[in-house]
Amino acid sequence: MSDLQPGVYEHLVTREIGALLRAVPDRGLIDRRALDVADSHEMLARHLAALARRALRAVRGESDAARLARQVEIVNRIAELIGDLVPEAADPDELVEAAEELLGIARGRDAAGQVRFPPRPVVPLTGSALLVNGRGQPEIGHELKRELASADRVDLLCAFVKWNGVRVLAEAIEEFVARGGQLRVVTTTYIGATDRLALDRLAAMGADIRISYDTRTTRLHAKAWLFHRASGLSTAYVGSSNLSQAALSHGLEWNVRLAQAEQPHLIDTFAATFDDYWGDPSFEPYDPTRDAERLDRALTVERSGERSVVIDFAHVDIRPYTYQRDILDELAAERHIHDRWRNLVVMATGTGKTMVAALDYRRLRDAGQATSLLFVAHREEILRQSMLTFRQVLRDATFGELYVGGSRPEEWRHVFASIQSLHINPLPQPDAFDMVIVDEFHHAEAATYRRLLSAVQPKVLLGLTATPERTDGQDIKHWFGGRIAAELRLWEALERGLLAPFQYFGVHDGTDLSGIGWRRGQGYDVRQLSGVYTGDDRRVAIVLETLQRKIGNVGSMRAIGFCVSIEHARFMATRFTQAGIPSVAVTAQSSPEERANSLRDLRERRVNAVFTVDLFNEGVDVPEIDTVLFLRPTDSATVFLQQLGRGLRLANDKPCLTVLDFVGHQHKRFRFDRRFRALTGASRTGIAREIEQGFPTLPAGCVIDLDRDVRRLVLENVRQALNINWRDLGRELRDLGDVSLARFLEETGLDVEDLYRRRQGWAHLRHTAGFEATEPDQQLGRAFGRMLHIDDVERLTFLSEVLKGGTPQSPREVRVLAMLDAMLWGGAQPVSGMEARLAQLSGSRAAELGELVDVLRSRIRHLAPPMDAAVPLHVHAHYSKNEALAAFGVDRPANVREGVKYVEEHKADLFFVTIDKSEDHYSPTTLYHDRAISETLFQWESQSTLRSTTATARRYISGQSTVHLLIRKSKRDEGLGAPPYTYAGPMQYVSHEGERPIRFVWRLEHPLPPEVFHYAKTTAG
Repeated sequence: MSDLQPGVYEHLVTREIGALLRAVPDRGLIDRRALDVADSHEMLARHLAALARRALRAVRGESDAARLARQVEIVNRIAELIGDLVPEAADPDELVEAAEELLGIARGRDAAGQVRFPPRPVVPLTGSALLVNGRGQPEIGHELKRELASADRVDLLCAFVKWNGVRVLAEAIEEFVARGGQLRVVTTTYIGATDRLALDRLAAMGADIRISYDTRTTRLHAKAWLFHRASGLSTAYVGSSNLSQAALSHGLEWNVRLAQAEQPHLIDTFAATFDDYWGDPSFEPYDPTRDAERLDRALTVERSGERSVVIDFAHVDIRPYTYQRDILDELAAERHIHDRWRNLVVMATGTGKTMVAALDYRRLRDAGQATSLLFVAHREEILRQSMLTFRQVLRDATFGELYVGGSRPEEWRHVFASIQSLHINPLPQPDAFDMVIVDEFHHAEAATYRRLLSAVQPKVLLGLTATPERTDGQDIKHWFGGRIAAELRLWEALERGLLAPFQYFGVHDGTDLSGIGWRRGQGYDVRQLSGVYTGDDRRVAIVLETLQRKIGNVGSMRAIGFCVSIEHARFMATRFTQAGIPSVAVTAQSSPEERANSLRDLRERRVNAVFTVDLFNEGVDVPEIDTVLFLRPTDSATVFLQQLGRGLRLANDKPCLTVLDFVGHQHKRFRFDRRFRALTGASRTGIAREIEQGFPTLPAGCVIDLDRDVRRLVLENVRQALNINWRDLGRELRDLGDVSLARFLEETGLDVEDLYRRRQGWAHLRHTAGFEATEPDQQLGRAFGRMLHIDDVERLTFLSEVLKGGTPQSPREVRVLAMLDAMLWGGAQPVSGMEARLAQLSGSRAAELGELVDVLRSRIRHLAPPMDAAVPLHVHAHYSKNEALAAFGVDRPANVREGVKYVEEHKADLFFVTIDKSEDHYSPTTLYHDRAISETLFQWESQSTLRSTTATARRYISGQSTVHLLIRKSKRDEGLGAPPYTYAGPMQYVSHEGERPIRFVWRLEHPLPPEVFHYAKTTAG
């Protein structure tokens, strides 16, 4: 944007101020003493113009953009001055027009030396409006052309793009691009409405285009434009108009015009959300010379209504989704931290298990830890598709050989084999392959699989399954030490559209279960519970009445109901059939033929409900299931999700899954919080707020609706779980005996946080149980509760050495000790006295800390590489503010109050960023100031007083210091103090805009971890 010459500027100022003064009915209102000028309008105008010229001379050395911004600021200040002195002169329309004309100047001078003003939209750049193509209103197409004339960058989000729409705007777009404008377009192949010719024309004009081909999971319906202007007058259109001729002119279209000048937070929201879509791997770059044929095929398939599309990845750079990268990171931690090389991964069907396996192999191969591969499955179709996936990930069209049917390998280095072939011709050497991957691992207890798994001795064993539980009671996890290494979190798959959305209804059934027997680690006494349910026809009536109310046409549903026992399942099937709803019971006592026939009848709606107990395997893999009935209390989150998952498979003509959960008065040890945390991804302390507020932030399409009684019961239960009776815990520990902390947590199902939230910890519980004679130090107990976030191996190892009497052996270890000191004693005391303070770690408290270190080490799920040799921070590990400052050598870190800190010794700027500025309510005005644009780009907004000319800003921009990002989701965690930050590592400057505050964009050296990216970005998907 070129600068405005002083003469032209003076003319405009004089003209605009003169126009304002001509509106003054009584010149006597002007305070002549304050202005010290004669009483003529012209002299007043000249005087103020002179003030403007003097101000201009003060900004001669600034950049063009900065000078223009200062000029506009000066005019606005003058207009405000006149408005204060002469209220009648402050006509808002006049002021808007004056500011708008100045800001619209962006084209310099023409050949005759005249300043060229681009055409402006009919709706002022500073105003908002609703445009409906109505009489007297400008057409949306007309406005878009004029918006393009003064924009610097343009983002278009459009469900489909038509040739006749591009044709209308083509000339305006060409001129926009010719003068350096950047156009980004996000669209889809949804319903085949897009014209490839239109996208090709946009690409030829210089547009950058990204397309979603997978319309089953990504159905973009939005139609919106964002016109970025460096001047600060960005505008946006959000509404119903696709890029088609009818939508831009005469169609019955509604579009809201938004202005940054009036609603900056809405423009922020638009920009942030668009950036999220732009960085999403599901929106793929479009190059006509490369992708035209693929786009034609996708559009043809969409127009035909066929949805069974095999996505072509031939030209796609395979990148894992964030949830897949999370699983890969967990596998790396299992191997390199815990030395576990046999691991089971549980992922829902359709979420990319094979892709994760291929990416895992690629990582191991690149590290030299696995060069040969055996991939095992039970069907040739799975083997062929899996080999194709590996070829795409490895970018090797010849990778792999089939060993199935008549195909036999020649090189025997990368083999995709059927279990039948391996059973007929076993492998000659048990260690023939570095890595063995077994797909659909829930088959592992079959004789053919047991023989293979007992024989092979690979360096790496990876099992893949969607359903780790079996109907016959056998546990496949024994092949992996009883563990599941990594499991896909439900809400991430829902946000991705990989699973059907659910509508969950909690219904009070009036049953009192508080007196039913309860066994630690087992829950309710099954026999007593079954007796209550099978003798209660009143509860059945409530279930049937709820079905009629929530389902409507019960004859069309395909439901699965989970019962407490075989007797209960048969009881429910009988009662439903008697009520006119054909139903069957399918249990472990059913023959394979009975199970197959029952499920086929369910699929074809000859029966409407199947009742079962713990039937999880592929025998109930009916994607068409659209209703799940929870007819038994389940406080195990794992079991609950496995049961829920039976209905979450995507299927045609299945808009959502209906979940009916029948809830009674539970035993005081029952835990509702686990299931609702699993459903929502909420924190331990945040789940109560979610329930109170009615679950406002669920994934798109999902609903949790608790009736009044259930909501009350659940809230009471959740609050009780957060306020465990300490004496009851003491009695439970006394009953278990003098066991370790890890054993106690395993036996009770508690988390270590339960012992420290508003409590004094493990040693104090041992005292309560009678195993410690002396009551431990309370201050240290509370300090240990602030250490539960520690998750880097270096610190935990050093802590163990300190507890054994070890002392620092290097400057780095001195810093680690200072971090511990800051955590234990608050960081307000000088580091010089830390040895004396640490000497207090003795007796029961030292033993407690030792056990706590073991528990914390056991739950590390991600690798955290060291930042550098001098500063003992690990990338993506967690630290309190005081710990991070101590790591950089800041003495008395508790005295640092601000959210930024410059450390001269390391030439380092530390940014402590909290994403959710307001936790009690949705706050759109602050939500997008600090956010992740992508996994490697981060937007950060400075303090409100910072200018680009200050020394601090120049240090950021010039790279004179290294900027480090520490980030957390929220600023409170009830009972455990402030939540820690994730250390995201160093960042490099990319760009900045604005003044007071300045909005910076930084590039991270390390991609944000999936969990952090999930909460730090704009959209949930």
